[in-house]
Amino acid sequence: MASYSLQDILAADHGFRRNLINSATGFKSVTLIGTENKAGKSNLAVFSQVIHLGADPPLIGVLFRPHVVKRETLENILETGRFTINHISQEVYREAHHTSARWTTSEFESCGFEKEIIEGFHAPFVKDSPVQIGLTLQEKTDIAVNGTHLVIGKIELLKVEEHAISKDGFIDLELLKVVTCSGLDSYHTTRRLSRLSYAKPDQVPKDIS
Repeated sequence: MASYSLQDILAADHGFRRNLINSATGFKSVTLIGTENKAGKSNLAVFSQVIHLGADPPLIGVLFRPHVVKRETLENILETGRFTINHISQEVYREAHHTSARWTTSEFESCGFEKEIIEGFHAPFVKDSPVQIGLTLQEKTDIAVNGTHLVIGKIELLKVEEHAISKDGFIDLELLKVVTCSGLDSYHTTRRLSRLSYAKPDQVPKDIS
């Protein structure tokens, strides 16, 4: 097994270190975040730093790199207080990855995604996304140790393909052919082993689906 000390990691080539640490944490969700500035220019960007923060109230966090260059997604969220999170299906993962290029035009048009506008919500959704989440900005926390920013949004709207929601509220992302990712550029499909029952000390977890 390869072993890397902190000194080894810091001394490594920048690209090697970036890929090593980004993939070491394992598989992550990967989604498209849609925003629009007050002038009406829309933006769409692929993100893998999206995390569940709580269900009551329903909160999602998005981690942004240091705001030392123009970051339209972050700037639009701070300007309007709204953004959308859209899951990526297997059919469009290449187009989703392409949104990470430095476009001067809107990524919706440039990468072939159709906007869906919901009245009263100042942020565009990806029309064909199987899971769409509309959020309102709650707070932005600056992380001093590395200059990153955690944006916390409250879910105002959740749209899911109805056939993928179980009676207990579980969303079957595999059924929806949603992709996941590892590192910065590796996209994956999934194969569920099983869902397990609520864990109790005196019972071995059982399959529930």
